Amino acid sequence: MSTTIASAAKPSKPNVVLAMLLVVYIFNFVDRQIVSILAGPIQADLDLSDAQMGLLGGLAFAIFYSVLAVPLATLADRTSRSWVITISLVLWSGFTAACGLASGFWQIFLARLGVGVGEAGGVAPSYALIGDYFPSKRRAFALSIYSLGIPLGSAVGVMAGGYIAAAVDWRAAFLVVGLCGVLIAPVFRLLVRDNRPVAAPGEDAPEQPRLAVTAGVLAKKPAFWFLSFGAASSSMCGYGLAFWLPSLLQRSFGLTLIEAAWFFGAVLLIGGVAGMLLGGWVADRLGGRDRAWFAWVPAISFIVGAPLFAAGIMSGSVTLAFALFIVPQALVYVWLGPVLSAVQHLVAPAGRATASALFLLINNLLGLGGGIYALGQLSTLLQPVYGDEALRWSMFFALALYLVAGVLMLFAGKHLRSGWVEEAA
Repeated sequence: MSTTIASAAKPSKPNVVLAMLLVVYIFNFVDRQIVSILAGPIQADLDLSDAQMGLLGGLAFAIFYSVLAVPLATLADRTSRSWVITISLVLWSGFTAACGLASGFWQIFLARLGVGVGEAGGVAPSYALIGDYFPSKRRAFALSIYSLGIPLGSAVGVMAGGYIAAAVDWRAAFLVVGLCGVLIAPVFRLLVRDNRPVAAPGEDAPEQPRLAVTAGVLAKKPAFWFLSFGAASSSMCGYGLAFWLPSLLQRSFGLTLIEAAWFFGAVLLIGGVAGMLLGGWVADRLGGRDRAWFAWVPAISFIVGAPLFAAGIMSGSVTLAFALFIVPQALVYVWLGPVLSAVQHLVAPAGRATASALFLLINNLLGLGGGIYALGQLSTLLQPVYGDEALRWSMFFALALYLVAGVLMLFAGKHLRSGWVEEAA
């Protein structure tokens, strides 16, 4: 049977799709990161420990977010990626609003579980849509643009959350950002359509890969494992620092809630945006000559960034700490465009969402689920030794994870050369 392919429906414009995916991803991280700036008021109101806040910020969200991402990505590969993202946006935004109604630890814990359930269907299908709309030579940069949702959403989350909490209370912050996400969902669905080829009339439909097939392909490629565990190591440290830095700024640097929100928001915007764009741009150029650079660029960034972060954390000056945080914040965000693009090139195009979800399963279950809780628990354990400075030392020790990530990415480089799946011209 011939393999002639025709489009099932008129696709959206690539830049419109990318812009809408970015907006949704911003909401994703607003809802995710807002807990960090609200940690102090939540702890005071609900009488929670650092360890319990670590559970709310990490494990409560990551359990279902990581596990359900795989079947939802497979569903998106086999049905409609845009519909899966739309429904997911409504779910996670609704549960974010529900966090503002919690009266105790278990109520807010369950609401955060619900946020994780919703967000499980958002990211991997978005990666796949970008892969469908943008050619290989532009994909790392397009994924970097999409990944701007991380620093932008995180910055908006801490700034808006801090302002609303100071002006009203922490519950209002959850309600406002949750309802805004629900309102954007129909706009997204109207503007974003799937862009996958289907068989022309009378032709066989392209076969969609099963989860087991895609997992089997990835399991045989060392590059997938080095990339996944390298990213997970960096995410353990990155999510942990992002969650606990506002608390550190208030406890050890003496900033108010609003001051901490603006400090951290500015670091995320300046450093995060620069790092995202730089990583995608450099990887697309160097990676076109040697695929290993898709892993080596992040490796170098992690190894250089760790000691700069250490200097900022241990600084006694707010001004000096701000200057020291900007550069490493950029460097630790460099990895997203190159690595996400590389993972998509380890499988055939039809399995991109599933491959991305399997990568995210490892990255988020270990990174998001373990990092925030580990830093909170370590801070609690270090309190008898370091007292009020326990959180500072907990964050300092965690920076070793960036060095681990750098080494794993170095190993991933050479394996990308043999594991890369080239696309048809």
